[in-house]
Amino acid sequence: MTDQEYPAGALAGKRIIDLTRVLGGPYCTQILADHGAEVIKIEPPQGDEVRDWGPPFHDGDASYFIGVNRNKRSMGLDLSKEEGRALLLRLLEGADVLIENYKPGAMERWGLGYEDTLKEKFPALIHCRISGFGADGPMGGFPGYDAIVQAMAGWFSVNGVAGGDPTRLGIAMVDMGTGLYSAVAILMAMSEREKSGLGQYIDMTLFDCAVSLMHPHIINYNLSGDVPEPTGNAHTNLSPYDTYRTKTNDIFIGAGNNRAFAKLCMEIGDSSLAEDPRFINNADRLIHKDDLKAELESRLMKIDGGEICERLLNAGLPAGAIYDTAQVVEHPHTLHRQMTVQKDWYKMTGIPIKFSRTPGSVRMTPPKYGAHTREILGDYGLSDSETQALLDAGVVLETRRK
Repeated sequence: MTDQEYPAGALAGKRIIDLTRVLGGPYCTQILADHGAEVIKIEPPQGDEVRDWGPPFHDGDASYFIGVNRNKRSMGLDLSKEEGRALLLRLLEGADVLIENYKPGAMERWGLGYEDTLKEKFPALIHCRISGFGADGPMGGFPGYDAIVQAMAGWFSVNGVAGGDPTRLGIAMVDMGTGLYSAVAILMAMSEREKSGLGQYIDMTLFDCAVSLMHPHIINYNLSGDVPEPTGNAHTNLSPYDTYRTKTNDIFIGAGNNRAFAKLCMEIGDSSLAEDPRFINNADRLIHKDDLKAELESRLMKIDGGEICERLLNAGLPAGAIYDTAQVVEHPHTLHRQMTVQKDWYKMTGIPIKFSRTPGSVRMTPPKYGAHTREILGDYGLSDSETQALLDAGVVLETRRK
């Protein structure tokens, strides 16, 4: 498929200047880029550090970088130089969004703060900042990484097995959740701009997003006063909702109401369980969840895991086997939903947002550092000699500075 044959995408025509590094910001801008936005990834002289977060690597870039930077063009720029800051202002002419995750105060020290500079120069510009904790308050200005914020926002305390040590989630969901929230925020600001004609500043923090995702633990605590603890794979508010052993493999089953529970009991061959006084309603089942798990497993241990999953799914009950990463990547439904995509050497997760008219697309593989520096500057009207002068002065770069 040629560039001309790719669908334009829902965000075609939108230009995003992306100063973010690591995960949250790049994950956000990849979502926008997948749907047609022009994303110019501006990297500092040393590059986005996750290019080095491997192995594995492809052609010198780590998988960590490769996974969140497709459909973008890369340019190296030294914002510590006055000429670099002047060039950034030139790049912002006609841009819809500036997104960055520098430490709060950095842009302001460079004379690039939203209130002091950008708002006046570019009234329609949307400036999104992602930081650990924001610029003010008791934690204001402090750095934040995913696991640190997971710990501070309570995630460690509710993750893991009952009685076990506090445990980090195996997915960087604080970073990625903040990226998702930031994408939503940018789209909201774009929508509002259609009415007002004005941009605005968006203050996104890992901490805020992590706290907002602590559902239902925070609301459970606020209503009960009981501090939530880890429950392993079981749900805090619903039973049965857990992993269960079968004759062949472990599976996960969830029954969200009494009707579903009764159907589950019927499918595993013992309808009388639904009439047991310990298991009449969800609140009863939660009180007696250990007994319920033992009763269910005593029956499931006589049944093939794949067979019972298929039977439950056909009966309209959520159930599934526990797969490893390789099984997920190659699963027939993953392939059917185009959630494994391949382009030349690049093999990655697909695009989860499925539009009927304006689908997203994988148009470009993740860029090498500074691969588009000359091209981007040419797009902005700089001559070859002007670009070369900036390269010679180290203002813009095509290769990483060691």
